[in-house]
Amino acid sequence: MQIIRLSMPLAACLFLVLGALPAAAQSADMTFFITSEGPGKGGDLGGLSGADAHCQQLAAAAGAGGKTWRAYLSTQGDNAVNARDRIGDGPWQNAKGVVVATSVADLHSDNNKLNKQNSLSEKGEVINGRGDTPNRHDILTGSQDDGTAFPAGEDRTCSNWTSSTNGAAMVGHHDRMGLPGDPRAGSWNSGHTSRGADGGCSQADLRSTGGDGLFYCFAAN
Repeated sequence: MQIIRLSMPLAACLFLVLGALPAAAQSADMTFFITSEGPGKGGDLGGLSGADAHCQQLAAAAGAGGKTWRAYLSTQGDNAVNARDRIGDGPWQNAKGVVVATSVADLHSDNNKLNKQNSLSEKGEVINGRGDTPNRHDILTGSQDDGTAFPAGEDRTCSNWTSSTNGAAMVGHHDRMGLPGDPRAGSWNSGHTSRGADGGCSQADLRSTGGDGLFYCFAAN
């Protein structure tokens, strides 16, 4: 009987490939993530369609592009859109297979499992939170606690996600942490509005209040 001996480099390559299979399978089943990076233009995401496309692109790079991805973002004014109405019915799980919410109602209840450890990027990585350098825990949503849009008036969506110079953005804290005594600190989707020298929607403004222009993405199918 002939014995086939693998060279060390080939054996190492096979180990790496086979060892990556479970992680790849989990990523393919992923239905929720925080963007590892934003488009880089602050609150100007190219509108809802641009934000959705960014979710889709990142998901595809992670091996989960076979789903329809939607950004968890609301808009204001005429034909306002509620973030909760864009993301399907659930359940949703992160890149590690942890179910963070079973339904829209569960997502917007105290029962959801969103926190720093579970609200991972599409790469399965933990996003910096309060106490880390840099802090990136401000996540763009433009939404109220129940996932609905704010009334027209005070701009909390950076001109419906088309501007890096006008308005401000409502953000949540993915790590459920904030300033001591702040009753809104633990909200994952409606903690406070962004602010800064340019008003609140530039990339520099978002970073100055503990963010980086990141947002939540959910598979809608």
